[in-house]
This record gives sequence, structure tokens and C-alpha cells, in this order.
Amino acid sequence: MNEGIAESQAAIDQLCINTIRTLSMDAIQKANSGHPGAPMGLAPAGYMLWTRIMKHNPANPGWLDRDRFVLSAGHASMLLYSLLYLCGYDLTLDDIKNFRQWQSKTPGHPEFGHTPGVETTTGPLGQGFANAVGMAMAERHLAARFNRPGHEIVDHYTYIICGDGDMMEGVVSEAASLAGHLGLGRLICIYDDNKISIEGPTDITFTEDVAMRFKAYNWHVQNVTDGNDTEAIFKALEAAKAETDQPSLVVMRTKIAYGSPNKQDSADAHGAPLGEEEVCLTKECLGCPPDIEFCVPEEVLGCIGKCVETGKASEERWMEKFQAYRKTHPDLAAQWVDATSGYLTKGWDSEIPDFSPADGPIATRAASGKVLNAIAKNLPTLIGGSADLAPSNKTYLDFSHEFQKDSYDGRNIRFGVREHAMAAIMSGLFLHNGIRPYGGTFLVFFDYMKPAIRVACLMKLPVIYVFTHDSIAVGEDGPTHQPVEQLANLRSIPGITVIRPADATETAAAWRQAVRTNSGPVALVLSRQKLPVLGQKESADELSNGAYVLADSDGKPDIILIATGSEVHIALEARQQLAQKGIGARVVSMPSWELFEKSSQEYRDRVLLPDVAARIAIEAGLPMGWERYTGSSGTIIGITGFGASAPGNVVMEKSGFTPENIVQKALDLLQL
Repeated sequence: MNEGIAESQAAIDQLCINTIRTLSMDAIQKANSGHPGAPMGLAPAGYMLWTRIMKHNPANPGWLDRDRFVLSAGHASMLLYSLLYLCGYDLTLDDIKNFRQWQSKTPGHPEFGHTPGVETTTGPLGQGFANAVGMAMAERHLAARFNRPGHEIVDHYTYIICGDGDMMEGVVSEAASLAGHLGLGRLICIYDDNKISIEGPTDITFTEDVAMRFKAYNWHVQNVTDGNDTEAIFKALEAAKAETDQPSLVVMRTKIAYGSPNKQDSADAHGAPLGEEEVCLTKECLGCPPDIEFCVPEEVLGCIGKCVETGKASEERWMEKFQAYRKTHPDLAAQWVDATSGYLTKGWDSEIPDFSPADGPIATRAASGKVLNAIAKNLPTLIGGSADLAPSNKTYLDFSHEFQKDSYDGRNIRFGVREHAMAAIMSGLFLHNGIRPYGGTFLVFFDYMKPAIRVACLMKLPVIYVFTHDSIAVGEDGPTHQPVEQLANLRSIPGITVIRPADATETAAAWRQAVRTNSGPVALVLSRQKLPVLGQKESADELSNGAYVLADSDGKPDIILIATGSEVHIALEARQQLAQKGIGARVVSMPSWELFEKSSQEYRDRVLLPDVAARIAIEAGLPMGWERYTGSSGTIIGITGFGASAPGNVVMEKSGFTPENIVQKALDLLQL
């Protein structure tokens, strides 16, 4: 009797797996675009993970104690969409049929906030893997902060599926190395080892022993030699869950486009539809009706659809656990609600210091460190660190300890020299829920972070990047470390808010703005060198408008000087020299283009008087983009080369960032 039941269940399992395959094939064929091979090979792993292993509730994709799933191999999106639809998430068969179409719920690669059940935007290979490391770090931190004996309200895992392409990307090596160091035992990765990439067999470029590499990273590694062996897959995943001291990698040997008579194990199945004839032949080989598109047998819906029932039951049990937790630990429960709702705790900004000219000059990076520490004391969700540059970035929280394997409740993350992974991990920390991450490095190393920042902007994640050593004033380290084009590059990314404060007072306002921002990332761009405190407390409050009048002429100005960051005080000195020549100059501090563009037209006209054509923009960076504010009649003092190795003040002087040069440019512009 039991043997008959087992055979019947095995048959249903196989039908479910093949339905995932045929849905993927049909959707990609109908769109005439997509990647069928990976979903077909991974169908057994996806099926076992989502129906036998993972804890999730299709009726509530945002349930806080759900297991997280990241499809790092985002090109295999039809695997995820098929699973979401069959498991009972808010996705219909029509959505599957509209794969890759305008405004459909099933875009070409998974997008966070667009499709119910998608935890992060993936596609650029390796990003999802690093996001998942961030999610696993968040789970460990929140468990350490909130769990109490007998009241474990944080009790879930993070799962990844990645492929050969992910494994080739450097960001995976960075993130995996850190995950192994931290002993993230609730992080489990299935590696789709199908040995095929776009150009052909992976042995043309990729012959390393991945299992040995991950063992060296301090990961627990298992091998499943047959990606169709559901029992072996189940046992491997259960063993991975049982390993609590190390993250786990399951190396799974699959066959790309499994079941396709002519394209199995071929690069032809990687990034293009199989073709109508091959789809029919494959369905025949899989025992599915060859002439029916998007076939979903009732038995399959009944089997996989049980996830709805089991998911609701799992969440109900968690709610009972949380109610008991709330009775026993009411203060912690209230903090949990604050953290997971994104609430800014009362008084979060009450200890931000005031800065005065009497304090003397201070680098904005140093002022930032003081403000960060003042905020973090009263905002427990603010957690972060630096890419091995905390002493320079001033990103260390003096009152807390480190986030390490034996102290997950620490709030100082040591990312190591891993800028790309740091940025992607920050996204994962936020996506998990309950954490507001920040991360720091030198502005010149933004280039290493760009792919992850771009995806964070696409997802509209309010993470905070702290970039210091922001100009050629870095000095002696020379052009390799002097950011020139990075500001323009940062500003070119849709959705980011870049703030380059002029002094300590603006730095405090910049941090206030960053913490209050919930619609996308904020980049704080800070100086290495000391800058005078300008004493503009009230006007600096207008930083939220992006720009404001810092100093003005007695009457209508003859010229407007627009500057950011460390060049603002130079513009103020130039204004005084111009006044001595009888020329009235207005100085506008413009720490953020993006905030200024969001201000009303009336406000913008009030700051940059439309009838004053003589304008000079001053910034120690690439001039590109400043034309929008200077107009055709104005001029820009910027950097068009790569800087030089010399003391910072000398490099600035030789590059024209002096009051005298600004004055001369003004005289030339006014033809005086």
C-alpha cells in the first residue's frame, strides 16, 4: 500500500516538474525571447525547494518570517514565474502568457516590487547572490537582537539558485568570502552546474573546481550528481539546513534544456526559444500533450497549490508565537514593530551636533562621523560599515561592537576590501526588512560599486552610501585616487540623490535628508580636507531644496556663483573680492542637483534668478552637466584631466580652484 502511494506521489511530482518545464518553454516561445534551458534543467530543484523545503505563504508574500528565495541566475526567470503561479501567488496564467510584454507582471528578469513573491531584482549576474548574503546577515542580526529563549520570532533561511555565470563574476567571490567568514549557517545556495554558457561549453573559459573554492571560503559543500534525482535534492537541502556554522553550497549537476531531443546540453538552449517544432518534440519526450500550449493539469494545481494552505498555517503559528513574545517581552516587541515598519524612532535626530565657525575647520567626512554616531544611538536599525576604510570614512559606530560570527548583534560591519559586494549586500540588508544600511568607501572606488548601485536605484532602495576623499584635494595619492568623473557618473544614474555638503553644518542637514529619504538611495559625498564652518545654520536647513542662497549682493547681483562641497568657501572668498571691485555676486550653495530639480519652479527661479545670465559653476570634478545651470552665457570651472600627485592645496590651486581665478573668470564673463 505504502509503495503504491509512493509511486503515485512520484508520478505527481514528475508531472508537476514537467509542467514547470512546459510552462517555461511555452511562455518563452510565445514571447519569442528568453532563456528556456535553465528553467528546464532546474525544474526538479525548484519544485522540491518550493514545495518541500521552503517556508512561505503565497497569500502574504511579505510575511516577516518567511524563507527568502533569490534567483541570482535571473535569466531563468520563467522558473520563478512558473513556481509563483503554481504555488498560488497573485500571478495568473495570463500573466505567464504575457511574459516579457509591455507592463506585464512577468518581465524578462525578475524585478522587486513588480511581481508578487520576487525578493530582489536580478539579472546582472552575481548581484542576486550578494543580495542574498545581505539578507542572511540581516536575519542573523535580527535574530541576535530580538530572539529570546523559547521565543524565536526570527527563524528562517535564505536560499539562492545561481549558475555558472554567477560563479564567474567577481562579486560572487567577494560576497561568498565574507559569508564564509561570518559563518552564515542559514544561507543555502544551489549551484546549477550545467556546464553551458552563452558561447558554448564552460570548459572554454571556466575549469576551476568550484566546490574546492567554496570549501576554501569556509562553506559546507555537497554534490548532487543528478539534477533530476528529487530524493537526493531533498536530502542535500535538509543536510544544508542542519549545518548551522557554515553557509552551504549544493553543487547540482543538471542538464540544460532537459528533455529536448536536439538542444539538451547545448548552448542553443541558453538564450533563445527552442522553436515551435522542438517544443512539441520536447513535450512528447516529457510525456506531455504536444499540441496544447500552457497546459496545467488539475492534479498539478491541486498538488503545488497546497502551498497556500501550508503557508497560511505556518504564518498563523508564527503569529501565535509573536503574540506570546509580545506578552513576555513587550518592549522588544514594540522595537520589532518599529524596525520592520521602517518607523523613525522618536528623537532619532535629537543629538545631532550643531557646528559653529568658532569650532574651527573640520573635514566633512569627520563631521559626518560625528553626525552618524549621534543618529545611530537613537536609530537602532541604522547599521553599516566600510570597505576596510572606516578610520578614513569615519563610518564606525563608537558605541557598538562588530558584527561577527560570535556577535551578530553588533552594528559595525567589516566588509573588507570588497566594494562591489558591499554595495550589493547593503541592498540585501534592506530588502530583508528591519535594517537601514549604510556603507562607506573613497569616492574614486564608486566605480567598483556602480552595478550594485544601479540595481538599488532600479529597486528604489533607501540605502545610504558614504563617499569620502571626494576630489583632487586628496592630493599626494595622485590621479589614481583623485575622483574626477565619479560625481558626474553618480548623478547620471536615475533615482539616486547625490548630496555634496559644503561644511559640517550642511553635512548634518545632509544626514537628516538621507535618513528621511525612503524613495531611493542617497550618496553623501564628503571631503578629506578640513573646511571652514560657514555659520549658515538657518539657510542650511534649505538643503532639502537642493540649493539655496548662501550670500548675496546688496541689490540685484551682477553674477551668480554656484558651487558645491569644498568649493563653496572659495566662492565666498571670490564674492568678497568682487565686491571690492564694485561687482555684486550671489553665492549659491548647491549640494544636490536632484533635490533642486524636485523643488518648485518658483523656488528655483528665486535662487537662480532667470534674468541674471552671468553665472559660474565651480566644482572640482568633471564639468559635464553643469551647463543646465550656467546656460550658454555662463562658464564652468571644473576638471577635465586626471589630477596630479602633490599636496592637495597645490593641486587645487594649479587646477584653478582659487578665489583669484574665479574673480578673473567673472571679469571675463562680464567683459570688464
